[in-house]
Amino acid sequence: MPRTAVSYTPLVPNAHLTDPAGTTIDATLVTNGVVINNVDPEHTLIRVTNTAGSAKNVTVKAGSGSAAWMAGQGDLVQSVALTSGVEWLGPFTSARFQQQGSKMYVDFASGHTGSITVFKLPRAL
Repeated sequence: MPRTAVSYTPLVPNAHLTDPAGTTIDATLVTNGVVINNVDPEHTLIRVTNTAGSAKNVTVKAGSGSAAWMAGQGDLVQSVALTSGVEWLGPFTSARFQQQGSKMYVDFASGHTGSITVFKLPRAL
């Protein structure tokens, strides 16, 4: 099955952003993973929450292709605490995490529930 696309929530320079709910992490996201299309890794932050009864890992996959020359450093794996855990990941290095076609992939451990929100940092303030 294809990965589920999650769109950016842009952070607003010199203004505010009401905390977005994010995309629910359900069985489909756990099985298929997430894709961030047209990614700008250096300006990407990911917030992951966990509502499961045990800690769960979230994985940002190492890139592929000739542009991902640092992919050999491997995936970024971060544990998210049980019940009410929140982790922020990023910004990222294109040379390590960008997939072919300007994408990034995120995977979740079995049983992970909660939400994922992908934020885009503004380029200039």
